[in-house]
Amino acid sequence: MNTDFTFMIKITGLDEHYQPAGNTRATTNFANLARGENRQHNLRNALKMIDNRFNALAHWDNLKGDRYSVELEIISVEMDIESSGQTFPSIEVLKTSIVDHQTNQRIEGIVGNNFSSYVRDYDFSILLSEHNKGQPSFSIPEHFGELHGKLFQSFLNSSAYKTHFNKSPVICLSVAETKTYQRIANQHPVLGFEYQPNASSLTEQYFKKMGLQVRYFMPPNSAAPLAFYFVGDLLNDYTNLELISTISTMETFQKIYRPEIYNANAVAGQTYQPNLKNLDYSLTHIVYDREERNRLGIEQGKFAEAQFIKPYQAMFDNWSASYKQQPCLV
Repeated sequence: MNTDFTFMIKITGLDEHYQPAGNTRATTNFANLARGENRQHNLRNALKMIDNRFNALAHWDNLKGDRYSVELEIISVEMDIESSGQTFPSIEVLKTSIVDHQTNQRIEGIVGNNFSSYVRDYDFSILLSEHNKGQPSFSIPEHFGELHGKLFQSFLNSSAYKTHFNKSPVICLSVAETKTYQRIANQHPVLGFEYQPNASSLTEQYFKKMGLQVRYFMPPNSAAPLAFYFVGDLLNDYTNLELISTISTMETFQKIYRPEIYNANAVAGQTYQPNLKNLDYSLTHIVYDREERNRLGIEQGKFAEAQFIKPYQAMFDNWSASYKQQPCLV
């Protein structure tokens, strides 16, 4: 089996009126904010935080701090496994666009940012958990993350991706609580100081199988470094405004979801270890249900197992064995 799967892309605007689709993972950052009685308040405030942070970073020729706003689109990717018209929700990411109110231009941003995947839920919440159940020490299952990684690379090289996007994705995540990060001399005007971890994390290894490398930067006036996963050259493939659109979007989500780290009152120093038990932090005025997020991760992993992994296991094994990794050609 050498043919790739068929991917279909659906684009939905993320604004204060957004309501999650039925097949959107409930634990996705923006979907979590868009439920309950506070949904519109949450979305409106989060989007305002993104605009404020963008203008603070893009401060040149922006004396009043209101030159730009960020528009967000949800990129939902569905996968047709047998060319039958029956699809499975593969991944969801965000795409940023920048509106320059001074020139009345709409500037292309970055695709990626947030990353949502049912198969990743299965790998981490079901497969990894079952593999280590009753074991004396933690270990990683053989071929862990390989299917997910090859599916992601297949999507990046698909006609669907190339039709919609001109550049490779950048995914921005939190740093790992179990690692220590050391600031180095390298400094970028927008991304800020670069940090290096003392060891590779499981997330790093997982995303490497997706064809993504990682660098850690703490942007100006941030409290902690962010992890930037990318293909190619992060510092030269993207403009400053493109990078700022990702920083402002994902740092906002992290301030809401992980305030102990990203809304901490003390800024990361030369050596930094994230701590989710930190008590010296400020809360945003946005409701985020973290307990629900953790619980639903397991439910969503079971959904992927029942609807995707088990029914097509033999097909995936054959496809994965014959798949040859290709560089992203965008």
